[in-house]
Amino acid sequence: MSKTKERTLVILKPDAMHRGLLGEILSRFERKGITPVGMKMMKMSNLLLDKHYAQHKGKHFLPKLKEFMMKLPVVVIVFEGLEVVRVTRAMCGPTDGKNAPAGTIRGDFSMSTSSTIVHSSEDVKAAKREIAIFFKSGELFNYDRPDLDFYYAEDELN
Repeated sequence: MSKTKERTLVILKPDAMHRGLLGEILSRFERKGITPVGMKMMKMSNLLLDKHYAQHKGKHFLPKLKEFMMKLPVVVIVFEGLEVVRVTRAMCGPTDGKNAPAGTIRGDFSMSTSSTIVHSSEDVKAAKREIAIFFKSGELFNYDRPDLDFYYAEDELN
């Protein structure tokens, strides 16, 4: 793939883990043609959540959100692809699951504005910041899927 690839961070939240949706959600991204280049399961800590949600410091909902995010382990994934930030956010759907369209992850699995199943970076700048919080450079891999020509037209790849 010679056009500029982007990377984005996705977090499968405690509600996704509790409900056994890890495989279903991961397979949606893979079937779309998005490449996972880093993945790990982890238990969130206060310090890690303070870094991740720094933009929400002092907001009324942050303590409950942090409590929720520490209930169970999460899976953090770095995906790579063309326009992957925009595509991943579209696949996740709007934050309010009740108003998310069917076919999106939240539209299919969430009825809440708090238990939203999944997090995805909002833009390329946020993705770079978030990826650095959860991954060291040696934990991310560079490779092209051998089937990319079945997901993209030739002129999109060159």
